Amino acid sequence: MEEPKWLEGLLRTNFFTICPKHRQSPRNECNMFCLSCKNAAFCFYCRSSFHIDHPVLQIRRSSYHDVVRVSEIEKALDIRGVQTYVINSARVLFLNERPQPKNSSHGAASSAPKTMSYFCETCCRTLLDPFRFCSLGCKVS
Repeated sequence: MEEPKWLEGLLRTNFFTICPKHRQSPRNECNMFCLSCKNAAFCFYCRSSFHIDHPVLQIRRSSYHDVVRVSEIEKALDIRGVQTYVINSARVLFLNERPQPKNSSHGAASSAPKTMSYFCETCCRTLLDPFRFCSLGCKVS
């Protein structure tokens, strides 16, 4: 996969910090990333002031992990092969690899019927469907 120049910055960015320029304002979490500027996360007010005409991704949280809506990122990046999920009625994908669940019921004592398993090619995380990667970060590794 040929990576756009902004992708590495997106995957390394820490989101959901308080914006230093708008500490006293509501909606001041840095949960956006500009594909043109390719630098730090920013908040709602920064977007209105500095990124009004730029392509921007809004990052969301699911179970303490960063996700992005498929409808936003697929306009800028080939996401084929990455597992997607429906969360709050929106199709999303995880930005980075998540830790493996500690307890798995795949042992011989399980009474559940055997089903086909799929695994991430990078981190071996179990996938729900026949995808190749569990996250965008695993795809680019």
